[in-house]
Amino acid sequence: MRALLAQLVPADTPDENAGRAAEIIRSRGAVVDLVAFPELYLTGYDLERVASVAVAIDSVPLATIREAAADAGTAVAVGLAERRGRSIANTAALIDEGGVIVASYRKTHLFGAEEDAFEPGDELIVAELGGVRVGTMICFDMEFPETARRLARAGAELLLTVSANMEPFYGDHRIASQARALDNRLPHLYVNRCGSEAGLRFVGGSRAVRGDGTVAAEAERDGESLLEAEVDRQRIDDDRVDYLAHLRDDLRITDLTTTGGSR
Repeated sequence: MRALLAQLVPADTPDENAGRAAEIIRSRGAVVDLVAFPELYLTGYDLERVASVAVAIDSVPLATIREAAADAGTAVAVGLAERRGRSIANTAALIDEGGVIVASYRKTHLFGAEEDAFEPGDELIVAELGGVRVGTMICFDMEFPETARRLARAGAELLLTVSANMEPFYGDHRIASQARALDNRLPHLYVNRCGSEAGLRFVGGSRAVRGDGTVAAEAERDGESLLEAEVDRQRIDDDRVDYLAHLRDDLRITDLTTTGGSR
């Protein structure tokens, strides 16, 4: 699989962002299998205006992106504030190469003030994009090893994180993006936004990580970038470090601070 990570600064409206996304998809779709846009790319990260810019899954901006995906024959992942009746979710719409929304993953671990703006998701999703079983996370989700581990154990062949990571957390995500790949011996695509919005400075650094945790390709921290990367899905040959194969679920915990003894 060849992927394009679109490290961008969102414009003011969903229609503008959808239009630009469609242009990128059509211009690069012939040479990539998956185009990924950052968390909340379609609607922006100003949490005070989420209610006024949130869009439904069947909205015109998403239809614009779906049409471009179908025209280009490439899969797409794009972040948005999704209106769901009376609630709003922080969502990644997963669109296949035919322009069909195969899944809507809703962020399960909300960060800071996001808890006041969004309803958290209650399920993890593995969906096929570009012929690959993809386990998707949104930003803060990635910082919990258990999230990626559950996706890997459910059969994901590739981890994908769409993010809106900001200062001062660049280092957190650089380490976490590599660690989640190494933890599960799976390639990991991480796309982050850049620029400033609502008093926050976003730190870019989109990257493609190999299954051994090393970085295959990486964008700068500042400025927009369209980063292309080849995804190597080959399993690690050394069985000694196939962590999923060696993971034990039968271990008990003895808390010596409460028993007062030693073992």
